[in-house]
Amino acid sequence: MITAVLYFLTVVIWGTTWLAISMQIGEAPVEVSILYRFALAGIVMFIILGLSRNLQKLNREDHFYTLLQGCCLFCLNFFCFYSAVQYINSGLASVVFSVATITNCICNWLFYRKLPTNKVVLGSLIGLVGICFLFWPEFSTDKPWGETLKGIGYAILGTLFFSLGNMISYRHQIKGIKPPTTNAWGMLYGVIAMLLLIKLQGISFTMSWKSEYLASLVYLAIPGSVVAFTTYLMLILRVGADRAAYATVMFPAVALTLSSIYEGYQWTDLAITGFVLVAVGNVVIFVKWPERRVSVSSS
Repeated sequence: MITAVLYFLTVVIWGTTWLAISMQIGEAPVEVSILYRFALAGIVMFIILGLSRNLQKLNREDHFYTLLQGCCLFCLNFFCFYSAVQYINSGLASVVFSVATITNCICNWLFYRKLPTNKVVLGSLIGLVGICFLFWPEFSTDKPWGETLKGIGYAILGTLFFSLGNMISYRHQIKGIKPPTTNAWGMLYGVIAMLLLIKLQGISFTMSWKSEYLASLVYLAIPGSVVAFTTYLMLILRVGADRAAYATVMFPAVALTLSSIYEGYQWTDLAITGFVLVAVGNVVIFVKWPERRVSVSSS
């Protein structure tokens, strides 16, 4: 029951944040918007943990890995995705993010020698085919291919940083360090990293006072960061990074629905087929049957 609640909250909240991210694009530079988001989220996290006395102590090595986690999850990951939605709509960016099922499996194998089960591989491949179907209509329009490919490239790179952050989070949790503590410190380190990036690029701090921008900023900081990152990282410990990442495959169900309403996304026969394949892949991964690990032969 707890796992189902964590999964539901992660999918619904992160599925709606893609539209909120698109509302951040405009007057304020991408880097500054990300800094505002995680500065606000980090402050809220530290206040909550301080008042509840649940902020765990970290040693020097833990802080080092939390710094890496912060750079991956709360800086570079979002720099890539905020950049991506300048070239592709938010719903399709969420579709690219769903390849986290594959990147998490690869990272799990590289860092923890955990081989994915056959059904995870099969479900991921079905989902990947569905993603290709969802994107194909974008290459059949008058929009320049270069812009679409650039948006996809940013989104894939952001997904890779997301998976690397997942691996570090798993390292924390097997040591008994809970997600709220590592999220709070990770957000602080992510803000510092983004501040350095802003300084190196010579970007000036600007603020949009439009109600749309401010409302989306608060939504992204509190539900989208404080709540959703905590639920997702807790999900990793309960079901593993590969299965937890399949929550990202369900984001398009929410994100594309909102995109069709607010961004004019058009559902085609290929897009519908792709979405069905993504859903089928989700069922394949979570259905109960005897599991076998993918064998890797060495020569």
